[in-house]
Amino acid sequence: MRALTGSAYLEFLGRHRRASFLQYPSWGGVKDLWRSETVGWHVPTGELVGGALVLYRQFPGTRKYFAYLPEGPVADWSDPGLDRWLDPLMRHLRAAGAFAVRIGPTPAYRRWDAATLKAATGPGRQLSDVLATEVDPLGAALADRLRTRGWQRCGGESDGDAQPRHVFRVPLTGRTLDDLWSGLNQEWRRNVRKAAKAGVETCLGTADDLPEFHRLLGITEERDGFRLGRSLAYYQRQYEVLNAEQPGRMRLYLARHQGEILAAHTMIVAGSRVWYQTGASADHRREVRPSNALQWRMLKDAHALGADEYDMRGVPSTLDPAARSFGLLRWKLGTGGEVVETLGEWEKPMDGYANSTLYKAFQAYLARR
Repeated sequence: MRALTGSAYLEFLGRHRRASFLQYPSWGGVKDLWRSETVGWHVPTGELVGGALVLYRQFPGTRKYFAYLPEGPVADWSDPGLDRWLDPLMRHLRAAGAFAVRIGPTPAYRRWDAATLKAATGPGRQLSDVLATEVDPLGAALADRLRTRGWQRCGGESDGDAQPRHVFRVPLTGRTLDDLWSGLNQEWRRNVRKAAKAGVETCLGTADDLPEFHRLLGITEERDGFRLGRSLAYYQRQYEVLNAEQPGRMRLYLARHQGEILAAHTMIVAGSRVWYQTGASADHRREVRPSNALQWRMLKDAHALGADEYDMRGVPSTLDPAARSFGLLRWKLGTGGEVVETLGEWEKPMDGYANSTLYKAFQAYLARR
């Protein structure tokens, strides 16, 4: 394993088009409080067979770092010889000054289709209470292999990761636009039609529209009871850095009604995948359904790009209709996709008492922030 130039790593990702956008070099530029590098696994012939974006966060008052590979590395997780991947990685990160490592293996663990979950909702119910539509044998085997090597799943069995463990994905491969439309439930189709009849217009915005997006995001956070804590400067940097790497990598979609922006959603494109990242909407005129109109536009654009799937990112694990967060899951279920439980994130301190002690101190430090 050795360091890669950004261009060499991008060339590698161009051949492995399933990598998360969080593993692209540009993401290191977004996370300005972290130092970043790109590294790769090479076989004896010199061929590059795996790669990773590594983020390093310095522990205050030391020269030691927490190493984080968000939704990475980009490796062959089906290889039963897992040590051939993890051992070189750990040696490299230890030499770079890391006292602990967090990775995000990409195989799925379990999947539930929309119909199954709709039928399973009820007081106190959780995703884990419902028999999965599909269990991925690779994901289950990989989890066992990581545990036997001393890796610990962040948050245990709860969703305690930096990145969402439960995500919602709409498959696109082999589907026509008519298939996507019929995949929406009746309420979604009715709301998309209602938006069109009311005169809601959707379009791509620019960096100049980010302040309005951020204003609407503040309204949405207050209304829906969550807090991302991202500044306008963060989204401006993200938009600039991602699009500098590849024009159109990050897109801002706007829904206007009677000349006013009522909703604004961001979308990220990388390789063969498309992600809906963040959505914001106003409190008034919600009856014209601007967010439904935007999502249908974004789904169609993802399809036109030839994407394999449209990833709507995180959903809560609750199936209780009385829970405040259930509304987000209910809204995404209406697109007819599926909830995917990923393997989540896994951590391991480097060998040695000093590293283990520093790791525990770092966890306490993060808990206080």
